[in-house]
Amino acid sequence: QVQLVESGGGLVQAGGSLRVSCVASRRTASYYAKGWFRRAPGNEREFVAAISSGGASTSYADSVKGRFTISRDNAKNAVYLQMNSLKPEDTAVYYCAADESYGKILQDDFAYWGQGTQVTVSS
Repeated sequence: QVQLVESGGGLVQAGGSLRVSCVASRRTASYYAKGWFRRAPGNEREFVAAISSGGASTSYADSVKGRFTISRDNAKNAVYLQMNSLKPEDTAVYYCAADESYGKILQDDFAYWGQGTQVTVSS
């Protein structure tokens, strides 16, 4: 079992920046593919970004391309999402996801996810 713990959410004004982090409980999970998803009130969960186990491949939702950057530090069992130029429509609970397969992250079919961290962007 892998536990994922997110942190770094908060309240920020539109145009501002925020970085959310996720740490995995198991050392072996540091080499899993990782991703970020979000769910806004009344909406379904949506894909935000993904990164392969070694970090060579990344993928982003069109709505965040050019504004968000996913990165990872396997030595710290961590994955990050740097969010710049935030918009009110980015307001959501952000969830970290992990799976041995990068493809499963992209297919929203991952094995592990965290409890989420709230990001609120005010206008």
